[in-house]
Amino acid sequence: MSASASRSVDIPAGNGLFELSQDQFNEITAFVQRECGIHLTSAKFGLVVSRLQKRILILKLNSFAEYIKYLKSKSGKHEIEEMISRITTNVTSFNREAHHFDHFGKNVLPGLIDSARSGNTVRLWSAGCSDGREPYTLACVIFDAFPDVKKYDFRILATDIDKHSLAKARSGEYPRDQVAGLPSGLAERWFDNAGSNLKIKNEVRSIIHFNSLNLMSSWPMKKKFDVIFCRNVMIYFATEVQARLLDKFSQNLKSGCHLYIGHSERIEGAANAVFRQVGVTTYIHEPGGSEI
Repeated sequence: MSASASRSVDIPAGNGLFELSQDQFNEITAFVQRECGIHLTSAKFGLVVSRLQKRILILKLNSFAEYIKYLKSKSGKHEIEEMISRITTNVTSFNREAHHFDHFGKNVLPGLIDSARSGNTVRLWSAGCSDGREPYTLACVIFDAFPDVKKYDFRILATDIDKHSLAKARSGEYPRDQVAGLPSGLAERWFDNAGSNLKIKNEVRSIIHFNSLNLMSSWPMKKKFDVIFCRNVMIYFATEVQARLLDKFSQNLKSGCHLYIGHSERIEGAANAVFRQVGVTTYIHEPGGSEI
């Protein structure tokens, strides 16, 4: 059995192309949670059916039972990434939750520029970067304020678990209507025409490193970050997984530096001891000599 390179398969009209039992749904959700920490509630039953039945067709299987068996097999190892990609909802836009970029540009970036000009390493992390629109928005804001940023050790790490989203991010090319969400002038300054699309300029892309990362696996980063954007990611995790993630952020974020999270996310529990809210879903890291 082998997967086709195509991601487009027509599903015949009507319900019940492949039936998914409650036990099979529970098995898939447990598998997903073990692999990447994402917690799928019963409300996602229909989503799992609609998105994975295409994979069953591509793999020339006959049922969800066969698909689950394939996932557990040695030959199905690469299908795990494909499955997670299919069930992960990548909703994003340029300048999404604009108040974060405003806060970053006015309150955080000037200090980072001073630090870079003093010879220090500056590292930002877009964790769960989806198709790249978040880190590219950050990079445009940085280039607008700091056009000679390339002369300094100032970089953005952008990671995601979805390899298809990362491929789109690395291309740096988007339909014009998507780029329209950027503040006035940014698109004109930092994008080139690419037929009917717009493409991020190479100099802007040069300060971003895209990489695949499962947030539940070990993190290979050796230097602590000056800023972490992890927005609308924790909502997919169970409470105890969120707590572990915040603990890891605390260990990997410099004291006095900022964490930005999504509009429906909150920092609770033990993490309140080391993260102080300074704006709308905006926090400053104050470990006080100890981590969570």
